[in-house]
Amino acid sequence: MIGNIITARPSVSQIKQPKAPPGARLDNQRFGSMLIMPIQSAPASSPTPALSHTHALDVEEISTRLGVTPAQGLDAAAVRQQRSVFGDNTLPQTAIRSRWRVLISQFRSTLILVLLGAALLSALIGNLKDAAVILTVVLINALVSFYQEYRAEQSLSALKAMLPPQACVRREGLRCNVDASELVPGDIVLLEAGDRVPADGRIIVAAGLEIDESTLTGESIPTRKDAGAALSQNTTLAERHNMAYMNTLLTRGRAEIIVSATGLASEMGQISLALANSREAPTPLQEQLDRLGKKLGLIAIVLVGMLAVLEWLRGEQLAHIVINAIALGVAAIPEGLPVVVTVTLALGMHKMAKQHAIVKRLASVETLGCTTVICSDKTGTLTLNQMTARTLWYQQRHFAISGQGYQPAGEVTALDAAPLPDFSTLSSALTACNDSHLNGEQVIGDPMEAALRVLAGKLSAPIASPVRLAEVPFDSRHKYMATFHADAGGILLYVKGAPDVLLNLCSHIQLADRVQQMDQAGREAALQHYQQLAAQGLRGLLIAYRQLTPDQSAKFAQQGERRDERHDEQAAQMAHVQHLTLLGLIGLQDPPRQEAGRAIAHCKQAGIAVKMITGDHQTTGQAIANQLGLTGHCITGAELDSMSDAELAAKVDEIAVFARVSPAHKVKIVAALQAKAHVVAMTGDGVNDAPALKTADIGIAMGKNGSAVAKEAATMVLTDDNFATIVSAIHQGRTLYENILKFVRFQLSTTIGAVLTVFVAPLLGLPAPFTPIQILWIAIIMDGPPAISLALDPARDDIMAQAPRSQSEAVLTAPRLSRILAYGATMMVGTLGVLAWELQHGSPERAATMAFTTFVLFQFFNVFNARNERHSAFNGHFFTNRMLWMSLLAVLSLQIIAVHWPIAQSLFHTHGMAWSDWPICIAVASSIWLLEEGRKWLFRLCCRA
Repeated sequence: MIGNIITARPSVSQIKQPKAPPGARLDNQRFGSMLIMPIQSAPASSPTPALSHTHALDVEEISTRLGVTPAQGLDAAAVRQQRSVFGDNTLPQTAIRSRWRVLISQFRSTLILVLLGAALLSALIGNLKDAAVILTVVLINALVSFYQEYRAEQSLSALKAMLPPQACVRREGLRCNVDASELVPGDIVLLEAGDRVPADGRIIVAAGLEIDESTLTGESIPTRKDAGAALSQNTTLAERHNMAYMNTLLTRGRAEIIVSATGLASEMGQISLALANSREAPTPLQEQLDRLGKKLGLIAIVLVGMLAVLEWLRGEQLAHIVINAIALGVAAIPEGLPVVVTVTLALGMHKMAKQHAIVKRLASVETLGCTTVICSDKTGTLTLNQMTARTLWYQQRHFAISGQGYQPAGEVTALDAAPLPDFSTLSSALTACNDSHLNGEQVIGDPMEAALRVLAGKLSAPIASPVRLAEVPFDSRHKYMATFHADAGGILLYVKGAPDVLLNLCSHIQLADRVQQMDQAGREAALQHYQQLAAQGLRGLLIAYRQLTPDQSAKFAQQGERRDERHDEQAAQMAHVQHLTLLGLIGLQDPPRQEAGRAIAHCKQAGIAVKMITGDHQTTGQAIANQLGLTGHCITGAELDSMSDAELAAKVDEIAVFARVSPAHKVKIVAALQAKAHVVAMTGDGVNDAPALKTADIGIAMGKNGSAVAKEAATMVLTDDNFATIVSAIHQGRTLYENILKFVRFQLSTTIGAVLTVFVAPLLGLPAPFTPIQILWIAIIMDGPPAISLALDPARDDIMAQAPRSQSEAVLTAPRLSRILAYGATMMVGTLGVLAWELQHGSPERAATMAFTTFVLFQFFNVFNARNERHSAFNGHFFTNRMLWMSLLAVLSLQIIAVHWPIAQSLFHTHGMAWSDWPICIAVASSIWLLEEGRKWLFRLCCRA
């Protein structure tokens, strides 16, 4: 039988393995489990690599500079010298904060510090019950936030786990395995298909070599490598075909590389360093709540001081002054604000997780609502990351191919509406000249070959592949793959490859009923179709065959029998790759997700721009953008390099596609958008996306195909890798923000009402209407379940039909603040009115209890005002929030217990209130709802007029 034309390499066991050099182990273990590097401190600056512009140097010069002979490798002394200069091949990591540091950080907000001060003051004067209640509220907030914060900074740890634990190297002429951390510049690393590259290196041997660099460059298909490629210094990362980079994966062939950069000097190390140095800014809600807390704290200090001075002038005792000061201070601080906002966001996170969007940081949920730009990686995010045949030119006819990815479903449709021809010859070629395998939708081998295998299944019934006798693997120099098969007529040759190369090797073309010699017109027609494929962003692939004559088949067999005597058997077989018969031209594409186009349309409706950032070619990126409905200019990474930050910021709004970009470009793009006051969400799945994910306001990683680094750097992970889920998350983010505003309106009106009531009462000569414990009781029962239930309110129907809110939009606008002040004033008048009236007609204890109950019931009715700022509370959603109604019933029950249960009466100082007093309290408290409904009715009446 004719043997394979590729000479087999001896296995490790066939190589004589004498004593290993120092630090090496002679064993056959290949790259297995991931290596976790020790935690260190990240360096302040980027290290210097052993060589710069390695891709622009030839192998001889690199070997001379690094002091290594590729056939022998480094000796032990050279390894020790290099390690002393360049250190270990590890990625340092910034130390993770301890649990205690994370817990302590929860007590740094202004609101929490003021509450701790109030608790301390209560304890100092002996009011231990009040101090305990305040501390309970503070502790609940701290514990809820602690769980989320502790998992936050894991990005660099994930990078360490991606390094292979061992590398197969040649040292002192011997092949052996060493720890990947022990590699040094100058080491000769031997790689096979399936290996991960352990360090950056110049390729010196490449046999049918292809490397998957998608996690580094964003390329959707493996890159073909060429050890002899001569490149200029300014060649982009994706075009460096003579280099192999750390953590990329060999999908085909074998290689030998000279290590040129290790650790932080590698491309992966630069990403690690950028990830460590990227900033994380607080979200708009965090900033505004912090400012609100400071303002309320200042107001509390002023009011407490004024009240203390007034009471001192009236001759009140010091203990009484201190107690009232604590009550007013507690009333002035919305102690429920941090707790309820945290719980509200946590509930939103839970709901979003059910919708396949996991948000890792609580406060980032609301940032989604003001997102103005989504920067999305193309491969695997907007597209399926599954090569698919889309068009076919066969027998000089055009066919369209349906289906997505590696799913077998799909049809072949003739564009001329004529009956379909017999595709068996083409189908046989697609399966015979193919090394891929499909296990369901899981690909083993090259993605493009897998797409051809799927196409063959759509063209015809399964065909048994003829016995393969030999092959010429794909190489970037000749740009085709050829396979030789046994056939009844002798030897059958199938070829697939670049159309611009193979067209010159074709002399005939397959038609419906015959094989015809290809004339100039036929050649131009094929070339024109290939150019059309390129213009559409499709990758063109030409399929051809040749039936060798009996004499040629005999000569081929003789060459195979003498293959051990020949040194250039591949060149001899390649001599047969001529006088081919053109079967067809296939246009392949990593197709866009169907749901991505709809999601982009929703984004446009919501005023959100979408920008594609890809490492793929400009034509391909523009074609996908057009299919998805993205409009705007398309520029490349080289053009980005020529633009200053100011120039990019001036043009960035007009650009829809960024092609052939590097990780540094992505960060630059995000920074330019942020300089234009955009709130940027960055999606991605590769290691190359991690710095931009962390720099963006919202980093969105892919959960299925995303790297561990991207998931840790992101603030949100999509468990279904679906771009459409982002739109759902933004919808939920906008809804949550509006629901938080509902709580703010509800909470602050309660706060202002309590402040005015406590402050004005002594000015009118009335006793203190509430004790500090009663004020906190109001906060717990009213700002707890009812406020949290506001987070479950359904969204407005038109919430995604409006532009994103400005990041600088104030939580408290002037109209909103005026309404809140009106609510607070209504509560004060009603509560003090009940207090004054009952003092004249009953006991002081009964008057205080009725005032306390009236104020609680004010909150019961005010929650309906908070639910809708402009429209009547009586709408289609009035009864939809079941939790709200359950909470209100619970509040009413708890207040009844606080007023009428003897044990609770002792704790809350509530005495003397009869059941007959409840209608009075309810009537007064409901006035806040009736007055607000009247205002809204007048507003609608004026608008219609």
